[in-house]
Amino acid sequence: MRSSALGEHTPQTYVVVLETGDSVLDELMAFARHRGLGTAAFTAIGACSSATLGFYDFEQQRYLEIPIDEQVEVLTMAGDIVGSGDDRKIHSHVVLGRRDGTTRGGHLLAAVVRPTLEVMVTESPREVVRATTRRPGCR
Repeated sequence: MRSSALGEHTPQTYVVVLETGDSVLDELMAFARHRGLGTAAFTAIGACSSATLGFYDFEQQRYLEIPIDEQVEVLTMAGDIVGSGDDRKIHSHVVLGRRDGTTRGGHLLAAVVRPTLEVMVTESPREVVRATTRRPGCR
């Protein structure tokens, strides 16, 4: 993972570049910890060799997993980082493009980068505290 601050403004915006083999959520969490981010929003584009998406089944109170075991383009990824320390969580949704032009989308539970993923992370000028019930799969 490589990252760089884009300017000297507050709130700060960073570009985080993930590389082949990187775990998307693990690397974003490591970046947030390293920078001490409490609240931030992000978007991303790039590609992955595999991913696990989730659809939250409200009746069962759990994510139904949607495995993607093929090379896909990350057409859109958007989410936020909220909290601090061990209570920091990442919530992300993604739309993935397949070779045949079809798409798959949902909550991002896991993904492995190939060849790259470019993430734009923008700090929030104010802290956000999530008051909803924690769902499994939110990191």
